[in-house]
Amino acid sequence: MPTDETPQRVLVVTPHPDDAEFWCAGTVAKWIGDGAKVRYVLCTDGGKGTTDPNISSADLSKMREKEQADATESLGVQELVLLHHPDGSLEDDDEFRKELVRQIRQVQPDVVLAPEPYRKNLAWHRDHRIAGQVALDAVFPCARDHLHFEELWRDEGLEPHKTPTILFWGTELADTIVDISETVDAKMRAVRAHKSQVDGWTEQEIGDFVKNRARDAVGDSGLEFAEAFRKITFRV
Repeated sequence: MPTDETPQRVLVVTPHPDDAEFWCAGTVAKWIGDGAKVRYVLCTDGGKGTTDPNISSADLSKMREKEQADATESLGVQELVLLHHPDGSLEDDDEFRKELVRQIRQVQPDVVLAPEPYRKNLAWHRDHRIAGQVALDAVFPCARDHLHFEELWRDEGLEPHKTPTILFWGTELADTIVDISETVDAKMRAVRAHKSQVDGWTEQEIGDFVKNRARDAVGDSGLEFAEAFRKITFRV
């Protein structure tokens, strides 16, 4: 089902540098163009994502976090928060959950974008699974109730927030699509910012990859390009 709704405030929870660009940057660009305020939360440093035996994890992390900053700047994202967890080491624990609850209560988003935690038939990085699950739990019930992480309310003055909607990207059960026909070029520019991840790809190959995935997402909607999500709504 296509959606034309533009939220006012958006929180993007991305496990690694480049994940959000490949999966939802067209939607982010569209919403920003329509006036949305967007904060990215980069959960890990991306320090394992290479086949180059001559680069250290520390150097790769610096490179990839800079690439994420360049990508978000190209999209017009207003805020980028780096949590600096080691790549591959996200855990479904109170530390990570509290970090995301803090972000939700600060931003008070209308929509949270995060990776699908429940893919069954397609391989999925453990950081994707965990980031999606923890984002879901942070939205509901933890950010909603002041006695979850009471210190955020008591010591930091962060009031509870009820997020109406999560959109999960990378899902096998998409029920919502966003038209990115006008922003697919912005998506490609953001993907290109992740130079360490598209090293060896030609401009044509990057464009073909992004556009082919965006064509696959349109289903029978009649759109030219889209991004697909599984939508979860909460009573607010």
